[in-house]
Amino acid sequence: MALAEGQRFIDFKLQNQDGKSVSLDDFKGKWLVLYVYPKDDTPGCTIQGKSFTASKEEFDAANIAVVGVSEDDIESHKNFGNKFGFTIDLLADPQHQLLNAADVGQSDYKGTMYWNRTSFVIDPEGKLRKIYRKVNPEGHEQVLLEDIKQMQQQQGQAQGSGSRG
Repeated sequence: MALAEGQRFIDFKLQNQDGKSVSLDDFKGKWLVLYVYPKDDTPGCTIQGKSFTASKEEFDAANIAVVGVSEDDIESHKNFGNKFGFTIDLLADPQHQLLNAADVGQSDYKGTMYWNRTSFVIDPEGKLRKIYRKVNPEGHEQVLLEDIKQMQQQQGQAQGSGSRG
């Protein structure tokens, strides 16, 4: 079944670059950007990781966590993150559990699987709020930040209007 905005995001449990288990429930009460990227230490993926690291304070201030996920293993993520000083978690999905469930793959004519650069915005209750497909890594973090701030504002207004009466 395809992911749809408004439904609960896929429950996942993957290890980060330090071998620590990370799950969707770890982000309860926070907004979450889960971004899928094709491969560690490639140009676009490096741009994306550096951009999220550079704007981490802005995301933190807005109560937004950011994690990247690819099929690379823990060791690869650790080396990639250390090489560029990333301050975000990179989740390892070498068995493609989340990648397949999120339906972000495609295969070429030889049957080789590729992972499309995709970002998911998940709200504090674990619901999928927005999907960004075939993302351009240049400046995408700022688009996400602004869009999520708007969603937070709309959610605040909706909660405020519901309590009157």
